[in-house]
Amino acid sequence: MIPGPRNLITDVPGLLVGNAQDAALKSGTTVLTADQAFTASVHVMGGAPGTRETDLLAPDKSVAQVDAIALSGGSAFGLDACSGVSDALRVKSRGYPVGDTVVPIVPGAILFDLLNGGDKNWAENPYRALGRAAFDNAGAGFALGTAGAGTGALAARHKGGLGSASLVLDNGVTVGALVAANPLGSVTTPGDRHFWAAPFEIDDEFGGLGSDTNAGLGLPVPSRKVQAMRLAEPDKGNTTIAIVATDAVLSKPQCQRLAVAAHDGIARAILPAHTPGDGDLVFAVSTGTRTIDAEAELGLIGHAASVCLARAIARAIYLATPAGGDLLPCWSAPHDIS
Repeated sequence: MIPGPRNLITDVPGLLVGNAQDAALKSGTTVLTADQAFTASVHVMGGAPGTRETDLLAPDKSVAQVDAIALSGGSAFGLDACSGVSDALRVKSRGYPVGDTVVPIVPGAILFDLLNGGDKNWAENPYRALGRAAFDNAGAGFALGTAGAGTGALAARHKGGLGSASLVLDNGVTVGALVAANPLGSVTTPGDRHFWAAPFEIDDEFGGLGSDTNAGLGLPVPSRKVQAMRLAEPDKGNTTIAIVATDAVLSKPQCQRLAVAAHDGIARAILPAHTPGDGDLVFAVSTGTRTIDAEAELGLIGHAASVCLARAIARAIYLATPAGGDLLPCWSAPHDIS
């Protein structure tokens, strides 16, 4: 298995990703879409998710394919980003057919970034416009780190961000991951330099420092995030939201199994993960352009998705960049709090 040419989820042929963000707001939105509808499902393992239209992605529900998925900052306000994407899809007459009309179905998930130092004193919810802009910006290339839904993200010890990674399997199947990382847990071991995801790193994509060789690393470390946000309860205001994708032909139930497997990537890259105060969620997408030979191949695709997701989380934090008013340091600039 090797990364695709971009090392992005858009290495899966046909997929497009767009970002939109507001520097003063310290928040933004990321949209995954394609020229054709794609099969999708979802699995939630965090205790505090914020979602839209995810019930329809259950294997027993009627909608099998969607035209876009939105990830957004803004907590519950950010769910309105899905409305902006729906507006754009309606103009293109894309959506779920009902008689002589179509209804755009845009699943989405949000992270909490309302206390990150940005100006949240808006008169009108800005996320509908951000969702529309992110959809309009969709392309094969897109920014990582402090961009899109990761603009205002914070991990326990560092500034969070938007990450992506891909793998091409020996059988030609491509797998990719896209994540907005804003977890309660830490992405680095004690000492703040070594990533938990280091065993899965390829080609120094997040610094090449390798694994931490110390023992006893599972002990919790103090959270700068809790202190900076002045939270009385540390299990508030967190989540890691992600999309994994493949060009393998998968049914809706198989996409759900792919989402389940991909959650291992969160657990490999963040400690602790899947807490009651995180909204950890993974969407899984199949563009369905490459036939796989056997059900057994789904296990390898799920493993690849989990590895991509772990790498994407580390890349999100590694590529975050400083901005004025930041509450936490970037991994790349540990002493720079502007």
